[in-house]
Amino acid sequence: MALVDIHVHFMPQNVLDKVWAYFDRVRESGVDWVIWYRTDENARLTALRELGVSAFAPLVYPHKPGMAQWLNEWVADFAARVPEAVRTGTFYAEPGADVYVRKALEAGARCFKSHVQVGGYDPRDELLDGVWGQLAEAGVPVVAHCGDGPYPGEHTGLGVFAEVLKRHPRLTAVIAHAGMPDYSSALDLVERYENVHVDTTMVGTPFNERMMPLPADWSQRIAGLANRVVLGSDFPNIPYPYEVQLDAIRSWGLDAAALQAILHDNGARLLQLSR
Repeated sequence: MALVDIHVHFMPQNVLDKVWAYFDRVRESGVDWVIWYRTDENARLTALRELGVSAFAPLVYPHKPGMAQWLNEWVADFAARVPEAVRTGTFYAEPGADVYVRKALEAGARCFKSHVQVGGYDPRDELLDGVWGQLAEAGVPVVAHCGDGPYPGEHTGLGVFAEVLKRHPRLTAVIAHAGMPDYSSALDLVERYENVHVDTTMVGTPFNERMMPLPADWSQRIAGLANRVVLGSDFPNIPYPYEVQLDAIRSWGLDAAALQAILHDNGARLLQLSR
């Protein structure tokens, strides 16, 4: 089965180096996080192709003002030269965010990334109201790292993001990492809002289960929500082979139709691959 992964990271090398340096510090703190795919860009692309990933969203995200527009330009060039990559975008809570998001949408961006934890911004900030509104109107998904995992931030928590959804109920949001560690609340939002999804990034893997285990009713609940669960991996920054994520998903006891939806169809729909 061809795979569609909505949560992959390709970035300018100087930015990626800083991300990898962060995980090095995590490892020094005692968490055994050895980046499995710490290779050059061509090798990483080859690895995805060999794994059967037919399309993916290369996600970028800023950690400070004045960075998002530059990242949007970089990822546009990346998507133009990598056939499997869908053009994406990102934003920060700053003046002008609605302007460069509109520009990215008009240029064909099909997915956005919001990293509340790394960005350290409040997703309810009025500077972002126009951004959320545009994305909701366009029906373009935003992969939102808004949960408290792996550690809480000043503005993380699904209760905070629920206020964004209350203001923009038509927003096509993909809650990254299924909202870990608050998986149940993430699924509550999926049930409450028709365009909310969760991605599988690190969910249910042995690495994650040691720290943030799934609730006992996880498999039962997602069996009825399989059209709103989408494959995500966090490649290349994962501390295990990519197949471990696939094994975790297959361990949830879902039928063939649900697996097809999660591993391919939902991502293809969200990323508008028929275009």
